[in-house]
Amino acid sequence: MSFEFTTAVDVRYDDLDTYGHVNNVRYGTYFEEARIDYLAEVVGRGDRSFLAADGEGTGIVVANLEIDYERPVRSVDSVTVGVRVPNLGTKSFPFEYEVRDEAGVVATGESTQVTYDREAEAPQAIPDDWRDAISQFEWQ
Repeated sequence: MSFEFTTAVDVRYDDLDTYGHVNNVRYGTYFEEARIDYLAEVVGRGDRSFLAADGEGTGIVVANLEIDYERPVRSVDSVTVGVRVPNLGTKSFPFEYEVRDEAGVVATGESTQVTYDREAEAPQAIPDDWRDAISQFEWQ
């Protein structure tokens, strides 16, 4: 897989379970951190304020999350997470992820995000500026 966007995510001490490797639920958090970095960089052009929980406008929620584990991550400083958007729907879009450590791929996954109107608390169409920014980054 090829990922144009990657970000480093710190592996914290409390990410490790009693077996000495990163607990399976932490990968969802790694995906989330990478997804936020992607949206801030690609859609927000470095500004995270549009992702804030308060205020009006467009929000996103996770509709589905899948994780495939390749091998365990033991105590390391950070992992690298690749993120991409393979296509855009009307009100939702998938993210694909690849988590790597110094030895290679440790996990892959996919999530489906739904854009919603924060005030109405209902799904809404992906805003044109989001669609344009993601399309330009991913396919141009």
